Amino acid sequence: MYSTQGEAMIGTNLNFRFAVVSDLHVALPHTVWDSPKRFHLVEVSIPALEQILTHLAQQQLDFLLLPGDLVQHGERDNHKWLVDRLAQLPFPTYVVPGNHDVLMRQGQVIEDHVGRRETVSLAEFTQLYRAHGYSTPNQPYYCHEILDGVHLIGLNSNGFDEKGEQFYTGWLDPNQLQWLDTQLDRLAGQFVLVMLHHNALEHLPGQSCSQVGRRYMVKNAKALTDRLKAADVPLMFTGHIHIQDIARDGSLTEITTGSLVSYPHPYRILELTTNPQGQRRLSIESHRIESVPDFPTLQSTSHQWMGERSFPFMARLLMDPPLGLSKEEAQQHAPVLRDFW
Repeated sequence: MYSTQGEAMIGTNLNFRFAVVSDLHVALPHTVWDSPKRFHLVEVSIPALEQILTHLAQQQLDFLLLPGDLVQHGERDNHKWLVDRLAQLPFPTYVVPGNHDVLMRQGQVIEDHVGRRETVSLAEFTQLYRAHGYSTPNQPYYCHEILDGVHLIGLNSNGFDEKGEQFYTGWLDPNQLQWLDTQLDRLAGQFVLVMLHHNALEHLPGQSCSQVGRRYMVKNAKALTDRLKAADVPLMFTGHIHIQDIARDGSLTEITTGSLVSYPHPYRILELTTNPQGQRRLSIESHRIESVPDFPTLQSTSHQWMGERSFPFMARLLMDPPLGLSKEEAQQHAPVLRDFW
């Protein structure tokens, strides 16, 4: 639970309820990409999301957060389906791009065994989701007062090189950090939430020391977290790593939510309340999808699915720092740790 003294902040009587669903990887049937190494059970993305949205529509929510990886591989068809579906919800929804949402800064055409698929550019992403945070044209980050006294900063943690290709890790460019400074100064004393896709705090021991672990983090995370702590921002929401975890660094708490298409197919409902003394408390409920029509035993099926595909991933993780096992040692231990993730 997160709690803090609220007497010195504007809007001390804050009370609101919201949900987080992360790493949806929405894939319409004609776009599903198959591979024996694929971790994501994208076949369940749409029926699982529909089940969640039906549940959330009954929860009297104030808003919904989607911290990136909205679609399978940046496909325009999948993005358009999601935008149309979000428009039907009885509460506002805010998104940020994940590494799967914009594969190349300028977009691209993919032709493989699935067929021909067009992916969106970063600029097109902001246009498609202009009703979900991106009110400033072509700016892939935003700041909105989403409730009276509650502000949401949505950041773009996707970095691109000169060729428009994604960096291996997350990245916040200097212009975005300068913009963030301006927003934090402007909102001094207000209640601010931050959302981005990549992790800024470690959710695994030694995560920032491991090549595999760093893939899920913002490379210049300290530049972000130092700013947020200095501005007394209490809460940050991320995804990408496909696990349920809460990490803390002083007064800053990062809540990362597991993926809709990976075991255990979780989502969260959160409620922030303020008592008469101005103390705030954040209650977090974690839910999971137990089954969908084509996967009546989803939990056990998905658990087995990930375990069967875990060996190469776990072997790499064990050979990386901080463990640094030999290849032979990693191959010995990887089967025992098949369910680690």
